[in-house]
Amino acid sequence: MTESIPQDATDEGAAAAEVPVIDFEGMTLTYPGTPPVEALRPFDLTIHRGDYLTVVGPSGSGKSTFLNIAGLLDRPTGGTYRLDGIDTAALRDSERAGLRGSRIGFVFQSFHLLPHRSSLENVMLSMTYNGIARAERVTRAREALVRVGLGHRVDAVPTRMSGGERQRVAIARALVSRPSLLLCDEPTGNLDTTTAQQILGLLDELHEDGITLIVITHDPEVAARGRRTVTIRDGLLRERVPA
Repeated sequence: MTESIPQDATDEGAAAAEVPVIDFEGMTLTYPGTPPVEALRPFDLTIHRGDYLTVVGPSGSGKSTFLNIAGLLDRPTGGTYRLDGIDTAALRDSERAGLRGSRIGFVFQSFHLLPHRSSLENVMLSMTYNGIARAERVTRAREALVRVGLGHRVDAVPTRMSGGERQRVAIARALVSRPSLLLCDEPTGNLDTTTAQQILGLLDELHEDGITLIVITHDPEVAARGRRTVTIRDGLLRERVPA
């Protein structure tokens, strides 16, 4: 016999799915000076659950500024930023840090792994301050490494791993807290062409599994992997409209 699901539970799940992961309204960031520097001009952008957005632009275009705002690393000077429906402007720095740690997974170009800790330990470390018991951290770290194809390398240290393996460890570390959003900054920038394609293939698989992705890149080929693409030039953000 199939167990019926209460209607209110179904409605709650549907409502949660409708809340955007990111909702930017009138977002802008201006650095003070004479004259002031408008790093990001006002823009609106909504990223829904399960989206795969790529952000492309040349060096100095505003990509890093966009990354820092989306990742709750910098505060905008204007506009509204809601993450999972939460208005981030009203949060204290400690609350922003907690929200960032629980809702956003980061993947960087340079991996940022501890060189003499195993891949398992590197992934576990991201949960150290989340109040998760050690046994649970071990289990979740192993599961994350299996998910990125490194179940056989849990004891390997980064100094004895290839660039592609190190980036997979970094992706596992980003996934282990089960975030709402995976924010990737030039994730293939330090990789050769073949390895880069493997990492992009992994990101495609994660997206197919329902992960919400934002990939920051200067590479048009990487940008083309996204289902939506935003371009930034001179602080002006525009979404490409499919032909």
